[in-house]
Amino acid sequence: MWRKVGYQLRRDALGGAAAGWLVLLVLAAAVGPAFLGDMAREPALQLRFLPPLSTEHGWEYVLGSDALGRGYLARLVVAARTTLLIALVAVLVALAVGSIIGTVSGFLRGRLDTVVMRVADVMLAFPSLLLALIVLYTLGTGLVPLILVLALARIAMYSRVARAETLAVRERVYIRASRAFGSGSARIVLTQIIPVIANPLVALATLEFAMVMLAESALSFLGLGVHEPDITWGGLIAEGRNYLESAWWVALFPGLALTLTAVATNVLAELVRKAAESE
Repeated sequence: MWRKVGYQLRRDALGGAAAGWLVLLVLAAAVGPAFLGDMAREPALQLRFLPPLSTEHGWEYVLGSDALGRGYLARLVVAARTTLLIALVAVLVALAVGSIIGTVSGFLRGRLDTVVMRVADVMLAFPSLLLALIVLYTLGTGLVPLILVLALARIAMYSRVARAETLAVRERVYIRASRAFGSGSARIVLTQIIPVIANPLVALATLEFAMVMLAESALSFLGLGVHEPDITWGGLIAEGRNYLESAWWVALFPGLALTLTAVATNVLAELVRKAAESE
């Protein structure tokens, strides 16, 4: 599948640009905070609200500064690491848990399948924002509770997709042959079902990455996300909404970064989906 994705990226200019943006963003988020962490947190009140392209005080002020005089480029890079990390961990947790539940449910069927699907139906029908409010009110705000609530809201979707794919595979001839030769359920699931259903689940996870980022930003905007010293793009947008008339860049740049990343992820997800469907 990944060879086909690479081939499509070479042929598709938009897909190549999206992949390039994501690679650049990941590199900046991985390396940047080690060099820019202090600049992103230490206030310099004499430099507050510098407009963009204010390079006389250093390149870190090329995107201006915030209400405490902190370079906004450094703030964006440090916030990118937290935002991407939250989305990545939440997606991986939801993917792993939901795939296991859905695969086992679809393979074994029976009463377990009925219970799992009814629970999934309830979770999908329940407003995700309300679910987030309940969980965060119970566990409190912070990095770990935020990841847990984002993952919990997505598990049901992966379960349904994994179950549907498993139902389509479990009656194939080679699965019946494996049962006839005495292979156990665990061996069949691990060696013959999961490799087949992995591609659509990965395609779904790629698409869900953007959705989780937007959900995290919405919660942070409402004050239910992480708090200082950790910062996210959603938190920066929430800070900037108070200065839209006097310092528009404080809300514009994190919003632009979030939009570009979500669009790039969706473009890449479409290429992954096409590659998965052609397998």
